[in-house]
Amino acid sequence: MVALSCGAGVWQLSRASSKIALAANLLARQQMPILSANAGPWTLEEVGERRMIARGQFISEGAIWLDNRPRPIPAAGTASSQAGFYLMMPLRLEGRDEVLWINRGWAPRNNENRETLPPVKTPAGIVNVEGIVFAHPGKVYELGDGKPSGDVGKPKIEQNFNLTAEGNLRGWNQAPFILREENMGIEDGLLREWSPLTSGVDRHYAYAFQWFALATCGFLFWLITGLRQYWRQDVKDRA
Repeated sequence: MVALSCGAGVWQLSRASSKIALAANLLARQQMPILSANAGPWTLEEVGERRMIARGQFISEGAIWLDNRPRPIPAAGTASSQAGFYLMMPLRLEGRDEVLWINRGWAPRNNENRETLPPVKTPAGIVNVEGIVFAHPGKVYELGDGKPSGDVGKPKIEQNFNLTAEGNLRGWNQAPFILREENMGIEDGLLREWSPLTSGVDRHYAYAFQWFALATCGFLFWLITGLRQYWRQDVKDRA
């Protein structure tokens, strides 16, 4: 038990170290010069985790609301389990026959009626969107095949976002990545205070402490019971 507990504690520490190293690498990439989506085409390998600015026009009728997404950074007095949506919206790039999907941010869900969407403002003209490039907006557990709905005439509520499937469904020429919009002071009803890159590291340290504490308790239990048996045997031998 002591060996297994120590092994689990070391594993938790290694996971924390991996997250810190990954966060440092991502931060270094984000400090590189900002790329322009309109200067593409780009591959995911070229621009992954890099800062990028895109100029174009939102296709609001193509919006997809990703359900069961927790608030990135809980507000003071707000439960961390507060559920909501990520708003995924396609942006038609200016000067290019290409669509770039934007994760515009998070909005709370109506707890009384899941299909009542949050009030969000979408600019009608050409906009500049700045953010960070990712392969996808994150995934949650989903029942079913995960195929997108064939009704493209209205916003949809989905569990996960499939970039390839959406491109095939709509017949668009798409960038092979998404852009997670950063908070630029725009008041549109969406929250873009994303969780820090090292989010979860403290939890790994807490788990490691628990495992090492369990190992310590196991060792002390073995030591104390062993000494008690030794003393009892010594008393019997003297008698």
